[in-house]
Amino acid sequence: MQSQLMISLVIIVIVGILVAVIVYHILRYLRGSIKLSLPCTVFNPGGTIAGTFELLTKKEIQGNKLIVSLIGMKTVRTHHGGKTRTHTEEVYRDEVVIEGEKNYFAGYTATHAFQVKAPNLHAPDFLNTQVGQILGAAIRLIGNQSARITWKVEVRLDAKGVDLATSRAVSIL
Repeated sequence: MQSQLMISLVIIVIVGILVAVIVYHILRYLRGSIKLSLPCTVFNPGGTIAGTFELLTKKEIQGNKLIVSLIGMKTVRTHHGGKTRTHTEEVYRDEVVIEGEKNYFAGYTATHAFQVKAPNLHAPDFLNTQVGQILGAAIRLIGNQSARITWKVEVRLDAKGVDLATSRAVSIL
């Protein structure tokens, strides 16, 4: 009897989470969209990542800031006692503010060009920074085949309510 109750509670929680995720995506879709365009997705260390994005609002949005970010995520897989665990954490973020606080009216459309610099993981001046030291430690872990760093370019309209955002995976050699 108690096991059936536990199973019912677990199912209710899972359904609740799924409904919340679906509602979030519907709200985001109803507010507008961002379309990101990158001419290439492979970049050299220290190179410039350039692209464009189109912002379209379907409803009025009170924006806090419109940003483009280069984000590095370290993923580590560990095997212990026959179990595999995966841990992901952000190890790098460089943000470029495209626009500050602004109200976007319904039906607003604009195309923006951007540039963000890929980190040069081997440059001495970068390695001496706090971010460089953290990233260097993460790269040393990559010698262990269960760790890797993935990169993405993200465009986000940080707004009151639900943000508009999109991202695209990139590679830094």
